[in-house]
Amino acid sequence: MVLLEAIGDFPRRLAEARVDLLFNMAEGRAGPSREAQVPAIAEFLGVPYTASDPLTLAIALHKGRTKEILRQRGLPTPPFLLVESFADLSRLDGVEYPLFLKPVWEGSSKGIGGANRVESSRAAKARAEHLLATYRQPVLAEWYLPGDEFTVAVLGNDGDARCLPLIRYRFETLPHGALPIMGFEAKWVWDTPEASLEVLECPADIAPELLERIQATALAAYRAIGCRDWARLDVRLDAQGVPNVLEINPLPGIIPDPAANSCFPLAAAAAGLSYAEMIHTVVRIAWRRVAGRELAVPTLAGVAG
Repeated sequence: MVLLEAIGDFPRRLAEARVDLLFNMAEGRAGPSREAQVPAIAEFLGVPYTASDPLTLAIALHKGRTKEILRQRGLPTPPFLLVESFADLSRLDGVEYPLFLKPVWEGSSKGIGGANRVESSRAAKARAEHLLATYRQPVLAEWYLPGDEFTVAVLGNDGDARCLPLIRYRFETLPHGALPIMGFEAKWVWDTPEASLEVLECPADIAPELLERIQATALAAYRAIGCRDWARLDVRLDAQGVPNVLEINPLPGIIPDPAANSCFPLAAAAAGLSYAEMIHTVVRIAWRRVAGRELAVPTLAGVAG
């Protein structure tokens, strides 16, 4: 195992490592294609790697591009519009409210909070102005869905892709009066090592029919944008109980500490996989994809950054 950090002369160090497989965890430096940077370097050097390719990673990071593909494929996702600059603020007039606003290519719930749910065009324009100025990127405005929210961990490729046990967000555990979303505060402020939020229910306690519909929707979205090996998808129910895809994360967070509320390791544990077994499973899936055979003992590099 060779550990690499995706900074500085990373391309040279990767080439010199001469590994059989790169375990990619790198989120890149900056910009809308940042998660595609390390896989693109690996492809240029001819180094196979785990997880999705640069095209899928760039599409998935841009919430608007993702939703355009989902909509074109007929998959349920909340109606939306993009505010790409201050000149586009008038697009928020004459649309149905409430809306929920998000920076279009941020991660880790940056820029996501209760103030992003808006009830009028005046409030939407003020919030969009703030997000445009703060994050210097377009703003996604989508219908706010009132139902339960779930996250779906997926492993595998093509017809072998499968969902791990479903996670439901228990928003009733958030502080009183908090909007039922997994925003920045819920992930990084209210949830602390000293007082961990019990916000994740896994396996989700829901009816089998709803479970099947959520899993089918998640797998269809996983395939629609070309995810490989693994990913995590956020799904929320609309007022009619229909599962809608909110976002797709082809580089899921995998914090080892169970108290950290890291969703993919929690779902893997519910499926009977230890943390190490989860990582080994991803490696085996990727090796089968790139080598066309079961895992022997490849020389492996792990990259983060």
